[in-house]
Amino acid sequence: MPAGIKGKYHYLYLILDLFSRKIIAWEVYEKEYASRLVRRAIMSENRTKDKRPLVLHSDNGSPMKGATLLETLITLGVMPSNSRPRVSNDNAYAESIFRTLKYRPGYPRKGFATIEDARKWVLGFAPLV
Repeated sequence: MPAGIKGKYHYLYLILDLFSRKIIAWEVYEKEYASRLVRRAIMSENRTKDKRPLVLHSDNGSPMKGATLLETLITLGVMPSNSRPRVSNDNAYAESIFRTLKYRPGYPRKGFATIEDARKWVLGFAPLV
């Protein structure tokens, strides 16, 4: 998500259940902190002791393949899954929700002045349960 300064961005991480299309958790950070959100999402869904397998599918971005996130996934018993290189339709559901977010009325084309402004805007789009 663009910040008010050219070249600066806020990072929106969103976890979507592909079967129900439910937004499990989201957070906006100034830096790339995917592992924090994954841990919070699994705890909020009460899946810490669940024996059913969980899979986290993501793009091939560096935060999603980083050692910190991979260690978190292993600790929580979540199997990582990544998109195939140069295949844009592996994340169709995730990409469509981000497109919906960006084309909603009121989305600030010039960016969010603060990270709190970005969080408030996303909260209006996807209220936390």
